[in-house]
Amino acid sequence: MRYLKYLLTTSIVLIAIAAVLYKYWDYMTNPWTRDGQVMSYVIQVTPRVTGPIIKLPIKDNQIVKVGDLLFEIDPRTFKVSLDQAHGNYDQTLDDLEALSKQVEAATASVEQFKSAITEAKSAVKATNSQFRDAKAKFKRNRILVTKGTISKQRYDDLRMQYEVAGANKTQSSAALLAAKSALLQSQANLAQAKASLGALGDENARLRVAKAAVDQAVLNLEFTQVRASVDGYVTNLTLQLGSQAVANKAALALVDMNTFWIDAYFRETLIGKMRAGDEALVTLMSYPDTPIKGTVDSLGWGLAQSDGSTGYNLLPNINPTFEWIRLAQRIPVRIHLDKLPAGVELRIGTTASVLVRAGQ
Repeated sequence: MRYLKYLLTTSIVLIAIAAVLYKYWDYMTNPWTRDGQVMSYVIQVTPRVTGPIIKLPIKDNQIVKVGDLLFEIDPRTFKVSLDQAHGNYDQTLDDLEALSKQVEAATASVEQFKSAITEAKSAVKATNSQFRDAKAKFKRNRILVTKGTISKQRYDDLRMQYEVAGANKTQSSAALLAAKSALLQSQANLAQAKASLGALGDENARLRVAKAAVDQAVLNLEFTQVRASVDGYVTNLTLQLGSQAVANKAALALVDMNTFWIDAYFRETLIGKMRAGDEALVTLMSYPDTPIKGTVDSLGWGLAQSDGSTGYNLLPNINPTFEWIRLAQRIPVRIHLDKLPAGVELRIGTTASVLVRAGQ
């Protein structure tokens, strides 16, 4: 009877040891941690323009869909700016049309003076020919008049023709110079008109600036309606009707309902066999009896070092250590959740326990 008692006690002890060893093996093979948190991306909804809020159709903790109106800023100022931008655009078109007419007029003037130069060159050529002919006749008859071969009246007529031909030659040369000068001036006017007009069509700089102002005004008017960019939950809403929305300053938070994951922190001694794709089992503290299947998405690659950071009086912060105890660091492991069980709702920051079937 005594041996039976010893045998029973020994068996119980061995079973307990085996159970402890099995749990330790299972713990090392399938790492488990209670240090997990539900995470999701949070969109900081930031208005692009400044103004008072005139519509606020949402309430705190409400579910919204992509494109739903979150709030509207008073659009009247931006409508006026849009009308002004349209007016400036139309005025720019009118100015460019007027400049285009100036370019056409300057171009016609250049062509006119080119024709005038051609005519002046012809006149110079004709008067030069007449001058040479009159000069030759005058020289011949100057000798004849001394011999009495021609009358004095004839000589005087030829001299008059010679002088008139010389005057005409001088006048035609001056006209040619004047035409060339006028052409240079007209070409300068044309260049100035083209410079004022700029590029033609949609490539014109002034037109692009005016169009950009219209586009910016249209965008600003659209920006008065702030809409949800993702499906999610409105969180910590503090806006009120009449509140001043400030451009580039976050007005409310929107939790993306389609990006939830679990950040689980495992001791560094347990992640040696973990790989992306390993199966995981998640239990939320808020739903302790409803396990959720998941998959290891990735393992963290680094931790911040606290020792040596700047502290009081710019001295380094050094945490006390115990040489006989080596504390294992905790590495973040991201867990992607599969389909949620019915009735389970995820909330950022809630606690989760995670078991990973490493190597599977």
